[in-house]
Amino acid sequence: MIAPPTGVKVVLCTQPVDFRKGHDGLAAFVQEALRRDPFCGDLFVFRSKRLDRVKILAWDGSGLCLFYKRLETGRFTWPPVRDGVVTVSPAQMAMLLEGLDWSRVWRRSVEAPKAAC
Repeated sequence: MIAPPTGVKVVLCTQPVDFRKGHDGLAAFVQEALRRDPFCGDLFVFRSKRLDRVKILAWDGSGLCLFYKRLETGRFTWPPVRDGVVTVSPAQMAMLLEGLDWSRVWRRSVEAPKAAC
């Protein structure tokens, strides 16, 4: 698994895309439909209609990279389908790519240590 660097934004496209699109087609989709810059260093994650495949478009500074994953069984857990995009953390993206239901995971609040009197 390839982990995104710290500070990178992960943008999920909530609508399914045509999985015949490659680097250039997805970059054009990012510019036209999402109104974002595909060369900004963010990760753009796209899903198939069946939710069993994802593509990730990334700019590494010298070229566009395209990553593809297909689950052999099950489906990826995705936010509700609506127009637009959702930004998630790299940890949420990692859970999504593992096929886990990341929407059910909650961050536990950490209590500050109590000062001694």
